[in-house]
Amino acid sequence: MKNKIIIFNPKSANGKHRIPNSILQVGGSIHGKHEYVFVDGNLEKDPWQTINTYFKTGEFKYFCSTVMPGPQLKQAIPYTKKIKTLYPKTITIWGGYFPSNQYRVCLNSGYVNYIVNGPGDNTFPHLIEALEQNNLDEIPKIKNLIYQDNNGANHKTPVEALINQDDLAKFPYQYLNSFYPVNNYLAKTFMGQKTLSYHSSMGCPFSCSFCAVVPIYNAKWKGMSAARIYEDVKYFKDNYNIDAIEFHDNNFFTSKKRVLEFSKLILNDNLSFWGEGRIDTINKYSDDDLKLMRKAGCKMIFLGAETGNDEVLKQMNKGGTQSGQMIKDFVLRMKKADIIPELSFVLGMPAKTEEQVYKQILWDINFIKEIKTINPDAEIIIYLYSPVPTEGSELYQQILDAGFSFPETLEEWIDPSWESFDLRKNPLTPWLKPYMIDTIKNFETVLNGYYPTVSDFRIRGYKKTVLKGISKLRYNSGFYKYPYEIKVLHKIWKYRQPEIEGFYSE
Repeated sequence: MKNKIIIFNPKSANGKHRIPNSILQVGGSIHGKHEYVFVDGNLEKDPWQTINTYFKTGEFKYFCSTVMPGPQLKQAIPYTKKIKTLYPKTITIWGGYFPSNQYRVCLNSGYVNYIVNGPGDNTFPHLIEALEQNNLDEIPKIKNLIYQDNNGANHKTPVEALINQDDLAKFPYQYLNSFYPVNNYLAKTFMGQKTLSYHSSMGCPFSCSFCAVVPIYNAKWKGMSAARIYEDVKYFKDNYNIDAIEFHDNNFFTSKKRVLEFSKLILNDNLSFWGEGRIDTINKYSDDDLKLMRKAGCKMIFLGAETGNDEVLKQMNKGGTQSGQMIKDFVLRMKKADIIPELSFVLGMPAKTEEQVYKQILWDINFIKEIKTINPDAEIIIYLYSPVPTEGSELYQQILDAGFSFPETLEEWIDPSWESFDLRKNPLTPWLKPYMIDTIKNFETVLNGYYPTVSDFRIRGYKKTVLKGISKLRYNSGFYKYPYEIKVLHKIWKYRQPEIEGFYSE
């Protein structure tokens, strides 16, 4: 067996697919140093056949996969297991939020050898070099690594300080193009005809106790400079004629200075952009700042509202200064700035009694309707609370006390119920009773009927009029039970919920 590397991106959705930034970053870290190939499960008809064909050559020693919770597990788990069975000398390396947060079950499986815990820009090449030189004594010295020793003990090496993002290796876009035409990743969305998916920063400076990012980055954030981002944007503008950008950063708007500098750089490029941010961060931007962003093409911002209940916000350890009143004030500011606020709410947090849990759910449903009254264009994303709290946090202890536990084997994670858990659509939590889940889902159906998402640009004209018409009485009266007529239309028109599959794209 030789020492080539397969870098795999498991299938993540059924629609048009975004450029695979995670595996591009891994490839960039070893480009020109080691031989590697990309395999994208989103664009392969049969990813396993492609992977197996590579291994049959006898030239590949490493199988490396990015693994996010949810749909990607359906390929990552069986493929990695099969590789270890057919090619037992293969070294398997996983990265991504799932293995970093669920490292015990991954390592105990017997077919995941190493986990890159967070950014792998230094970790991955150092690991490959140590393995290639059979210098195993160096492995405990490599930061951002999780592995199991010969005695079955797990080891987490120290976390590396975030690297200056401008110093990172350029992504190997042209090399990716030799496997999959880059044009295939530039989708038509509600923002533009050719939408680029881009990642310009690492981490988040906050420590919300329900967030999967927190255990990995420990409330740290670093972003590329506006000039460095613009280099790549200009490259795609000149070579692929993009007209929109999705920034998939955990918190794109952390640095106001950077955002405003970038807005000025793209002011005359006829681009639209979308990104994720925090309400209490962007609320510090002035009205003139928001106007500049809108003029530069900022059409929508995804924001973690989570809840309008200040007590529950404290329970979530949201940090910062966000409050229910701030959310209401902010969506009004967004309305005046002509930027769509896309607000995510997390319903079903644990409480001392069943009555309290349900009362919080009803409270937030009414709060969401109040937001819609203030700004009807505000997009609403509803998640059921799915525990991913930081170990040692107060919330973590609450979910353990309530009887919640994660699967003990990787195979259990690809059960359909756990896939829904990962998508925050089936919580599997003992404190959320079936009638509570029905209440949330029925309200969501009625809400999506009365206010269809603008990101699914197929639902317009008569479709939007019909949906709104049949949902009006239910929405206004608060009668959400059995909304079958709305569900039927959603199914016929293949209504796309952005929280599950992203923006509708072609």
